[in-house]
Amino acid sequence: MSRADRIDLSTSVALVTGAAGGIGAAVSEELHRRGAAVVLVDLQQDRVDAVAQRLGPRRTLAIGADVTDLDAMKAAVAAAGNTFGKLNIAFANAGIASGAQAFTISSAPDGIFEKVLAVNLQGVWNTVRAALPDVLDTAGHVLLTSSTYAYVNGMVNAPYAASKAGVEAIGRALRAELAGYSATAGVLYPGWIATPIADIAFGGDPLATELVHRATPAPLRKPIQPVRVAHAVANGIVGRAPRIHVPKRWIPLSVLRGVVNPIADRALEGDPELQQRVRQIDRR
Repeated sequence: MSRADRIDLSTSVALVTGAAGGIGAAVSEELHRRGAAVVLVDLQQDRVDAVAQRLGPRRTLAIGADVTDLDAMKAAVAAAGNTFGKLNIAFANAGIASGAQAFTISSAPDGIFEKVLAVNLQGVWNTVRAALPDVLDTAGHVLLTSSTYAYVNGMVNAPYAASKAGVEAIGRALRAELAGYSATAGVLYPGWIATPIADIAFGGDPLATELVHRATPAPLRKPIQPVRVAHAVANGIVGRAPRIHVPKRWIPLSVLRGVVNPIADRALEGDPELQQRVRQIDRR
């Protein structure tokens, strides 16, 4: 098998982390609908059991596991192998937001940076490390969930942005490292998705909402539903896509980041109303 070969979902075994809700649940449902055996992994067993119940008992396995625990992820991969055979798809998707309120680097609660990176970055690393032996053996595909925050300014959301930039770096390195094998890797870049992680920017925190509306052009800040991401993810896995941008209107910013980012950063620095909101966040 060469890395040009498409993946047949109907004969695939896929592990999905963060499968209890949002993008993870939607992708699990889409992969299962297309015939894949799906191993649903999330921190709370009862929540991942609920997703498995919706999908039905055929081709589903629900596992409560903490992605920050490498041994737990290795055990999840072993359980998948005992039930369905070796994985050929690993979707390292589990992630958390920085909290219910925005904060600056100065005002961030102690420990929040470490907590976000433990799940969003270390958790991705652990998932990849645990799944990679199977994926190499089956000439499969690894997909990592990054974010548009990998390349846009992460002001008042620095821990999350830093974690997603790190995920992008891991995904790019992994794809290059797998070039001599039949296995492949890709990076998912969701924009604003209608999930609890995005609530803070859409009314959950009024100051964060004002900042997002002022700093983000209207066409880019409209949230889309997780099911739309799921369709793009399934198609991207089948085609072993190196990058999946959802929605696609973010692609020009990613491609032109070297030109756009300095201009955008300068605009953020020079916007007095935006800077006033930042000071309000610092004071509260």
